[in-house]
Amino acid sequence: MSLRSKPLAYWGLKLRAITELVFGRHAAAERSFDAMLARWPADPYALASRTMVRAQRGAVEAAIADAQALVAHHPARSAADWFNLAYLLEDAGRYDEALPAFRRAVELNPNLDRAWYGLGLTLIRLRRLDEAVEALERNTKLQPMSPYGWYQLARVQLDRQQPDETRKIIRHLQRFEPKVAAQLERETGLAP
Repeated sequence: MSLRSKPLAYWGLKLRAITELVFGRHAAAERSFDAMLARWPADPYALASRTMVRAQRGAVEAAIADAQALVAHHPARSAADWFNLAYLLEDAGRYDEALPAFRRAVELNPNLDRAWYGLGLTLIRLRRLDEAVEALERNTKLQPMSPYGWYQLARVQLDRQQPDETRKIIRHLQRFEPKVAAQLERETGLAP
């Protein structure tokens, strides 16, 4: 259904849900999304929005189900949809399921730095360290001034028995994130 062909009832429910969110009435907004999805079960806006509301209230499995429905109905709509699903799965400890969702997110948008970072973390948890290095290196290329990817990359390099690579990262971090570099020195026992 195109935007132009949506009936007035759809727009009324959407406006009501947005208003409820603005005023912090998340349960009421969720009911509005429920009503939208009862009439338009594959609506991407309602699925994405209800995913967010459910995740915020801690209904993780329900949020995951909505995110899975969203990517099933609209697989190429948005890398962010796949990232959100992957994030929820990773956060729930469902790493084997998160992995393909992160991969799909970076396939749809190779510049989605947070998806590369999430992919790297998931690969670390699965002990696939060589692949984690590749993902984290991609993240650090996209976000060179963010310490998070560098920190994880240093830890993975140490786990891979590559202390010289870890030292290089510590030296690099000293230039713009000296506190993180110092933390890595303390944790690893490696001086740059």
